[in-house]
Amino acid sequence: MSDGVYDMPEEPRRSRRTPGQRPRALLPTIATLIVLLILFSVFTDVWTQRLWYRSLDLGSVFGTVLGTRVLLFVVVGLLMAAAVVANVIVAFRTRPRIALAPSPSPGFERYGDLLQQRGKIAIGVLATLMLVFGGSAASGEWKVFLAWRNRTPFGVADKHFGKDISFFVFDYPWLRVLLGFGYSIVLLSLVAAIITHYLYGGFRPSAKGQKASGAAQVQFSVLLGLLVLLKAFSYWLDRFGLATSDSRLFTGISYTGDNAVLPSKEILAVIAVICAGLFFANVVRKTWLLPGVGTVVLVLSAILLGALWPAALQQLRVRPSEPVKEASYITKNIEATRAAYGLEKTKVINYEAKTQATSEQLVADAGVLPGIRLIDPSVVGPTFEQLQQVRGFYAFPTDLDVDRYKIGKEVRDTVIAVREVEIDRLPAGQRNWNNDHTVYTHGYGVVAANGNQRKSDGTPVWSEQDLPPEGQLGDYEPRIYFGEQSPNYSIVGGPKGSSAVELDTPEGKDGGPPTLNTYEGKGGVSLGSFGNKLLYATKFRDANILLSSRVNSDSKILYDRGPRERVQKAAPWLTLDGDPYPAIVDGQVVWIVDGYTTSGNYPYSQKVALDDSTRDTTTGRGTVASQPSEEINYIRNSVKAVVNAYDGSVDLYAWDESDPLLKTWMKAFPNTVKPRSDISPALMSHLRYPEDMFKVQRDLLAKYHVTDSTTWYQNSDLWRVPADPTVSPGGSDSPTPDQPPFYLSLRMPDQTDTKFSLTSVYVPNANRENLTGFLAVDSEASSPDYGQFRILKLPGNVQIPGPGQVSNKFQTDESIRLALLPINQPSSGARAQFGNLLTLPLGGGLLYVQPVYSSRTSGQGSYPVLRYVLVGFGDRVAYGTTLKEALDKVFNANVDTGEKPPGETPTTPPANQTVKQALAEAQTAWNAAQAALKTGNLGEYQKQLDLVKAALDRAVAAGNAPVTNPTVPPSGTPSTPTTPTSPPSSPTG
Repeated sequence: MSDGVYDMPEEPRRSRRTPGQRPRALLPTIATLIVLLILFSVFTDVWTQRLWYRSLDLGSVFGTVLGTRVLLFVVVGLLMAAAVVANVIVAFRTRPRIALAPSPSPGFERYGDLLQQRGKIAIGVLATLMLVFGGSAASGEWKVFLAWRNRTPFGVADKHFGKDISFFVFDYPWLRVLLGFGYSIVLLSLVAAIITHYLYGGFRPSAKGQKASGAAQVQFSVLLGLLVLLKAFSYWLDRFGLATSDSRLFTGISYTGDNAVLPSKEILAVIAVICAGLFFANVVRKTWLLPGVGTVVLVLSAILLGALWPAALQQLRVRPSEPVKEASYITKNIEATRAAYGLEKTKVINYEAKTQATSEQLVADAGVLPGIRLIDPSVVGPTFEQLQQVRGFYAFPTDLDVDRYKIGKEVRDTVIAVREVEIDRLPAGQRNWNNDHTVYTHGYGVVAANGNQRKSDGTPVWSEQDLPPEGQLGDYEPRIYFGEQSPNYSIVGGPKGSSAVELDTPEGKDGGPPTLNTYEGKGGVSLGSFGNKLLYATKFRDANILLSSRVNSDSKILYDRGPRERVQKAAPWLTLDGDPYPAIVDGQVVWIVDGYTTSGNYPYSQKVALDDSTRDTTTGRGTVASQPSEEINYIRNSVKAVVNAYDGSVDLYAWDESDPLLKTWMKAFPNTVKPRSDISPALMSHLRYPEDMFKVQRDLLAKYHVTDSTTWYQNSDLWRVPADPTVSPGGSDSPTPDQPPFYLSLRMPDQTDTKFSLTSVYVPNANRENLTGFLAVDSEASSPDYGQFRILKLPGNVQIPGPGQVSNKFQTDESIRLALLPINQPSSGARAQFGNLLTLPLGGGLLYVQPVYSSRTSGQGSYPVLRYVLVGFGDRVAYGTTLKEALDKVFNANVDTGEKPPGETPTTPPANQTVKQALAEAQTAWNAAQAALKTGNLGEYQKQLDLVKAALDRAVAAGNAPVTNPTVPPSGTPSTPTTPTSPPSSPTG
């Protein structure tokens, strides 16, 4: 109060801010939330991966990989962070009190003052960046580290350095990784030291006098010395790298490499060590003269010894007599390549291919003919889908698979596919979260067709069909929860006694409502806890997982369901075949995946690009995956992996137990690969030689079937895999892919029995398309000759047409063209589709067989049906509606193919059916008349005779009627009316 007046209390002062301004705490809060979200996302990914591995009892794989990555991250990251930060601190503490020269810009001084004020924060940020950068790069090298740590000797020494092959495969890559990290650490430390000294005046390149302080000079000298010392180590390591380097001719040490490059690397390594010593001496002498001279000498030596000397030797001494100089090195390359790719036991058989076969030769090869597959798995996918899809939400792959099954007493080549669910095909009205993820959860059943049979209408003869499935492949669990086209994730299972919601079949076996199922398999991750629901709702960005009542305490979530994907995660050290195939084994549908161990560091072995060597017309089509883009020069089919289609379990079986890479990875991941002896006989009967490895090997054998160095150098016997003749040629920028290999049952000339084999052919590398070789590998896993390569080498003086030439003959032959003309007419609404062009040795020559399909060109529900079979032998080609008919024509003889009649009896024309029925009635009436006559019942006797006459009159009338048979059965012979039995004789007396 003042002068009787109360003073009003002063209001607290409010902070003033412009409209829209946020409180200062908002930005840190947002930043903190973003960091927490990132950390939670990382945690979600790691923890759900852990749960996935534990659901397969493969927690050790997850732990080993994660532990190794964390170890490398921490060790290398901390080492890099410590080295860079230490150099910054040293440079800061040894900064001069007075700068050597004025700063070129005032801004540099402000940066220096700012860093000095915020030194701890700057050091923390720098250390974090280096930790993340170095650790991330190092953690990606976990495979190289684990392979080195668990390395297994090959027991074979290389022929130049005398070191075990394991040094090149395991030690050399890891030493290269360490060298790379060493370079990174020293270079980053040097850059950090230069920047720090520059900011604080200890280094001024523009100064007229002294350009670096004494402390800076010492620090730079040590770091540059370490850098040059690492270069010396690099030169020493380069010597061994020559064994796996590519030259103009081959992979490995060449004459120039042995006599110029190798000595130059040794000399340069010594010079680099001396130069590094001069830099270290500069710490004491503090003059850049000697290190500068040493650096100049090193650079000049690198140019003279590392570049000019090898080039001069190659040009002046090697090139004029290259075949002689390189002969021994070519021999090393040939031997190493054949050993690294498993080709050293390849049999090359000189095959005097005949162009005409005798009846005796055809009789001798009659056992091969039933194994000729007429059903093309790359064509009949739509046929399977249209005839066996049942409902629109089921699907089959574009390319089907070929396997063998014992049906009755025969083992048949079988085209097989799994009926999988594809929720993208559901009508829009049925698409909702519950249907997508809890109802349409699995496929149902297997569909299979005999490879060498078809029905009268050209469709396959099913050995397993329909829904629920039935056929000749035995009883099995038909539900397909894990497949190549399974949904991204499904939620399955429920408490006992609860209502089932997972759709099994659209209707019961005898009609009625749909049949439903509740998953009871051991696969999947439990969603019983709130924590797991939250994690998976975050992982799949789907709140329904957290909120839906369909997710209960007994629910499981199925994800990462593809067979290749599951095997790749279970064995991340494997390279997998691009085409898993299904099989019914011991009452279960399983996926069989071939796993390879590969390396690009086998000394002297020829390197190939894995993706290029395995690419053909089937690669990338449908579910057939392409291989990664990497160079390899060693491969083994070391593992056969099996994925159960019902519970998703993954079993890895050691197949090539002598493989050192497999032994190495089995030590790194103990108890994850089962011994080969654990493979059951039922599973063994479905194992086969893998396609992608065969493609790599056939690519190499195109050149490495030659073992003589002179012939190899001249390329006078160089082959290639022909382009697929069933594919239209692409432009100059997109050449036609290679013809794929084919599984066939055949007999090679040195074999006594028919064997299931994987086959291919060769043509000359020049612009010619005649056949030069036929390749087959025994693919029966139970066979003692499994994996035996045989090449039929054709004589150079006999012109045997290749696939392209035979395809041209098929399409230009007048009789074949006329036969296909009705199909290809625009008005017919159909088109002819040529199937796989198969080649196999037969009758002392080579037989070509190609099925021809027809399909409608427009409209829904179109699918190909087999119409004709084309056959070529020598210069002759022919066609028929059956294989027998075509062979009879091309050989001009009666060939016994062992074919059975088409799967369905051709429809009897109506008139002939009337004849049959009338004659049967006449026979019945005649028998009744004879019985009445014996009993003296003449009235009944006469009545039955009248019936006989009436039936015979109908038969005569039907027999005289014109016969119409619009459908000629594709058996090749016109349908003939059923010959009636002799009519009863006229009664007497």
